Amino acid sequence: MDKRRAIVIGAGIGGLCSALALQQRGWQVAVYDKAAALREAGAGIVLAANAMKALDVLGVGNNVREAGAPVMQADIRTWNGRLITSLPAAKQAAKYGTHSYVIHRAELQSILLQAVMAESPVYTGKQWMRGEQTDDAATAVFDDGMREKAELVIGADGIHSAIREQLFGASPLRYSGYTALRGVCTLANIPIGAASGGGFEALGQGRRFGFSSLGNGRVFWFAAVNAPQGTILPAAERKPALLDLFRGWYKPVVDAIEATDPATILAHDIVDRAPLARWSSGRITLLGDAAHPMLPNLGQGGAQAIEDAVVLARCLQQTEEDVPAALRAYEKERMARAYRVVRISRSMGRMVQLENALLIRFRNAVMAATPGAAYVKRFDPIVGYVVR
Repeated sequence: MDKRRAIVIGAGIGGLCSALALQQRGWQVAVYDKAAALREAGAGIVLAANAMKALDVLGVGNNVREAGAPVMQADIRTWNGRLITSLPAAKQAAKYGTHSYVIHRAELQSILLQAVMAESPVYTGKQWMRGEQTDDAATAVFDDGMREKAELVIGADGIHSAIREQLFGASPLRYSGYTALRGVCTLANIPIGAASGGGFEALGQGRRFGFSSLGNGRVFWFAAVNAPQGTILPAAERKPALLDLFRGWYKPVVDAIEATDPATILAHDIVDRAPLARWSSGRITLLGDAAHPMLPNLGQGGAQAIEDAVVLARCLQQTEEDVPAALRAYEKERMARAYRVVRISRSMGRMVQLENALLIRFRNAVMAATPGAAYVKRFDPIVGYVVR
C-alpha cells in the first residue's frame, strides 16, 4: 500500500516534530519553510519533563540530553541576589523519571532536522500563499507557483501563521506589557548551583533576569522589562541599555550581560493571541504557536508543540483513512490542555513583572513560605503530563 502523504509548513520545533511523528506512523512527509536557510534565531530553551518524555516518544530524547544541560537547581532570587526559594528540581526529576534540560535552540533544531532528513526532504525558500481542498486531498500553493498535493497539510508556521489567517481570519496580537531581550555568553565564573546545571531568576520592579547554564561554561539568559509596545531598541543600543537597567543587580546578572557580544542580543515584544474555537478545516490543521501561541513564562511553548505532534500522529493512525475526523479528535484532546497553559502563562507573567513594591514584598514572602512539595503539586498537571 502506498504511504499516505503529508505536507508540513514550517521547519521549527513543532513542524519538525510533527514530521518525525508522522514518519513513525508510516507517512510520507515533506517539510517546507519560507526561510532561505534554516538558522534558528533563538538563544536557549528549557525543556521540562513533559517535553523530554514527548521527545523520547519521537526517539530523540537521548540526543537532546547529550547536547543539553540538566536542570539540577532552580533558584528564585531578589534583584540583589537574596535567595527567596529554590524550586524542587531534584524532586521533580525523581518523580517524573527525567530532569528538565536547557539546550540552545540551534542545537535542538539540528537534532530534529537530522532525524527528519533521514527519511524526508526539507525545502527552504518556500513561502506559503494559500491552500486548496477537495474531499480527498489538500494542495499547498507557494509564491513561486509550485503546487504540492497531499492528504494532510499541517500549519506549523508560528505565531504569525499565514495558514491560521487563511483558515480563520486575522486576529490581533495580545501584548503582555513587557519586552524580552535574550543572549548567550561564556562565563569563567558561573555561580554555585548553576555551574552544576540549572540557574536562577532574579526579580525586581517591573523587570526580571533569567540565567541558565547550557554546559561547558555557556550561559543562556533573558531579561524581561515592562515597556510600552513597540519600543524595542536598535541592536547597537541594547547592551548599554541593559547594563543601565540592571546596574547594581546580583553580580552574575551584570557579568552575563557584559560577557555577551552586543551583536547577538535579541529583542522581542512578548505576545500571544486569543484562543481559537477550532484549529482545523477539512484536511488542513494548525500546530504549536500557529494554533496556540503563549507567553514564555512557564517555558512550555516548545513543549506544547512537541506534544501536539505526538497526539496528531496518533489520532491520524487511530482513525485510519478519515483525516478530517482525526483532526477533530486531535483538537478535542489538545485544546483544553494547551489553552490552560496559555492562561497560566499569562497570570504567571503578571505575578513576576509586578512594579508595586508592597505587592512585590507580599509575593516574595508567599513564595518563600511555600514548601517544595506544594510547587511540585501545583505544576504536576503541566510538567508531569506524559503524552503517548
